[in-house]
Amino acid sequence: MSDHEPASEPDDRAGDRSEPLEERPYQRDELTGAPSIVLVNTGDGKGKSTAAFGTVIRAVALDWPVAVVQFLKSSDWNTGEEKVCRGLGVEWFTAGDGFTWDSDDLDETRAKAVAAWGFAADLIADGRHRLIVLDEISYAMTWGWIDADEVAAAVRGRPETVNLVLTGRDMAEQVVDVADTVTEMVKVKHAFDRGIRAKKGIDY
Repeated sequence: MSDHEPASEPDDRAGDRSEPLEERPYQRDELTGAPSIVLVNTGDGKGKSTAAFGTVIRAVALDWPVAVVQFLKSSDWNTGEEKVCRGLGVEWFTAGDGFTWDSDDLDETRAKAVAAWGFAADLIADGRHRLIVLDEISYAMTWGWIDADEVAAAVRGRPETVNLVLTGRDMAEQVVDVADTVTEMVKVKHAFDRGIRAKKGIDY
């Protein structure tokens, strides 16, 4: 393990957090390395995809091959993160059909989600990418469009150097169980609650 310490928050072993720590809350020899990590960003709060794209930037800085598969957003969105990440060499696939309430044909929307998972599963198994983001994949599982057990099996059986980030509300328990790090975003309040629509440059 490198002597360079990551800038992270103290873990649950830190005890009372009302005062700055004067001793390290863990022993370095307690820690081990892993060839890859699976992250899940879930919950009702804002920031699930945003956090995933922050991880993408870190991976790109290390010259990792990176891919993003978006399960809901369509090519019509033209998001800021897609523009920047494509410019950095990230392979970006907008495989969705947009919001379900805007769909003219839910069967087609479902078929696109199923096809997106087939594509993503092949991408994972191929092993060429050091990081793959499966953005908003949870919804396709919640709605029964793709099988959560199948997703969990693909995550568990991935090539050992493939890191994964899966995002979306109500992430399937099967996926949570096989993940290494699970973060639940909690909404304290949101601008949308006051009738403020999503702002370009902040929300997409």
